[in-house]
Amino acid sequence: MSLRVCAVIPIYNHKEEIGATVARLVPHGLPLMIVDDGSDAATQAVLADLERFHAPLVTVLRLPRNGGKGAAVMAGVKAAHAAGFTHALQIDSDGQHDAADVPKFLLAAREAPDAVVLGRPVYDATVPKSRLYGRYLTHVWVWIETLSFEIRDSMCGFRLYPLQVFCRLIDEVALPTRMDFDIEVLVRLSWRGVRFRSIATRVTYAQGGLSHFDVVRDNIRITKSHTRLVAGMLLRLPLLVARKVSRRADTPNAGGPARWWRIAERGSLVGMKLLALSCRLFGTRATGLWLHPIVAYFLLTGRAARAESRRYFARLREASPDASTPHPGWLSAYRQMLAFAQAGLDKLAAWSGRIGSGAVAFDDSAPFEALVASGRGALVIGAHLGNLEITRALAVRGAHAKVTAVVYTEHARRFTSVLAGAHRDFSLRLLEVDDFGPATAMLMQARIDAGELLVIVGDRVPAHEAGRTVDAPFLGAIAPFAQGPYVLAHALGCPVYLFFCLKEGRRHRLYFEPFAERIQLPRRDRAEHLAAYARRYAERLEHYCRKAPFQWFNFFDFWARPNGAPNGRA
Repeated sequence: MSLRVCAVIPIYNHKEEIGATVARLVPHGLPLMIVDDGSDAATQAVLADLERFHAPLVTVLRLPRNGGKGAAVMAGVKAAHAAGFTHALQIDSDGQHDAADVPKFLLAAREAPDAVVLGRPVYDATVPKSRLYGRYLTHVWVWIETLSFEIRDSMCGFRLYPLQVFCRLIDEVALPTRMDFDIEVLVRLSWRGVRFRSIATRVTYAQGGLSHFDVVRDNIRITKSHTRLVAGMLLRLPLLVARKVSRRADTPNAGGPARWWRIAERGSLVGMKLLALSCRLFGTRATGLWLHPIVAYFLLTGRAARAESRRYFARLREASPDASTPHPGWLSAYRQMLAFAQAGLDKLAAWSGRIGSGAVAFDDSAPFEALVASGRGALVIGAHLGNLEITRALAVRGAHAKVTAVVYTEHARRFTSVLAGAHRDFSLRLLEVDDFGPATAMLMQARIDAGELLVIVGDRVPAHEAGRTVDAPFLGAIAPFAQGPYVLAHALGCPVYLFFCLKEGRRHRLYFEPFAERIQLPRRDRAEHLAAYARRYAERLEHYCRKAPFQWFNFFDFWARPNGAPNGRA
C-alpha cells in the first residue's frame, strides 16, 4: 500500500506555541493542515503568516466557530481524505509532543498500514500529578470497554489514523466533539476490528501554558462517554469475545503442554500500580469492587486458563463427588480467578499495613509455638494454595519469627515489583532460586542454623527442563512433583513442616502441621523414599484443595508430563 500522509493540527488560540510546533514539523516534509477552531483574531493573524511563509506545505482550514477539539480533528481528517491522503498524523498545537518522533509513527504505519499508531507518553517532571493519575482511570475503563490492552494510552493527542476506516466511522456514528473525542474514537475503532500500535514519545507540559481542559465540564463529558461505551461494550460483548478469542495466539506449545514458567505474566504494570494506589487511597474493600470487571476480562480472554480451571475442577469433582464440590465451568473458573485476584490484593494490603495480626489465626498453634520456643530452624513446605505471603508480611513487619521465602519470581516480575513498593523490607527475607539442589542447600544451611524458617512451595516442578520430579497420585491422576524440597530437607537435616494459609470469610486461618522430624534419603532406596514423601505431600494438598477448592491458584496443566506424554490413572 502506498502511503500519503499529512499532519492535522487542531488549534484554538495557541498563537504563542503554533509557530514553534510548525517549525519542528516542517523538516519531516509532511503537508500540514492546521484546523483553526474559531480562534481569536490574533491567532488568525499568526496562522495567516505561517500559511504564507510555508506555502504550499501549510494549509489553514478555518471553522466559523469554536466546536471543540473533536470537531476540529474530524473536519481536518475529512478534508485530508477528500484531498487524497491515506493517513493523517494528529498532533497538538501547544508543543507538548516531540515532533522528532514523527519518523517512528511513519515507519509503524508502513509496517501496519491498517493500524492506528498511538503515542504512549513518557512524562518528565513537568506533568501535573492530578492529570497523570486521572488519565490512568480512563485507561482502565478503555481496557474494559475494548476487552483489550492494545490501547496503551487513550488520551494522547499524538496519533496516526488510516483515513478510510476513520472517515467511515465519522459518517456512520455521531462522535463527541470536545475532549472526550480522543477516547471515544479509539474505543469505537477497536469495536470495528481496527488494530493499534504504540510508540513511546516524550511529552512535556510548559509552565503556565494555555490549557483548554475544563476540569468540571470535560470530566463530566468523559464520564458520560464512558457510560455510553460500557453500555455499547455490553451490547457487543459476544462479538468482542469471539474476535478476541480468534485473535489470541493462546495455543499450546508445539513441543507439548506449556509449563508454568513459560506462561507470560498477564496484566500491565500500570494497571497493577493503579490498583495499589486505589488500595492506599480508598482501602481494600472499595478497591475490591474493581476486581470483578477485571477478572471478567481475564476470564473471557484467557482460554488456556479457563481450560485448566475446568480440568482441575473436573478432577476435584471426580475425586470428591459430593454436593459441595464445585462443578467445572465458567462460574467455577470465575470464582477461582476472583479468589486469585483477591489474594493479590490481600498481599498488597498486608505489606501496606492494612491487615494486622488480628485478622490471622492458627487452627492449632501448638506445633508452631513449640518450634519457635525450641529456637530451631526448619523447612516449611507450602503451596500455591491460599496466601502464604500474608504470613511473611506480618512476620517481617512485626519482627516476629524469622521467616524467609525461597521462591521462583521470574514469571511474576510486575506484581513482585508492586509488592516491593508497598514496604521497604519486602525483599529483606526473599531468596530467588531456579531449583532446590546441593548449591541451594549450602545457601540455606546458615539460615537454618540461625533458627530461621525457610518457606518453599511443593506444588511447582523446577523451572527448567532438566529439573527432577517424582510422580504421585493427586486428585485421581498421576502428577509430577518436584523432588527438590525433600532433597533440600535431607541436606539441611532439619525438621520439616507443612503450612497453608486459607481465607475463610474475611479472616485468614493458618494450618501448620509436622511433616517429618528429619527426612532421610538412603542411597539404595532413594527413589522409594522420595515417592513416599511426595505422596504424603500430595495427600495433604488434596485435603486442603477440598477444603478451599477455589484457592488453589493453578492455571496450567498440572498433570502434564514434561515430555508431553499422557498421564496414567492413579
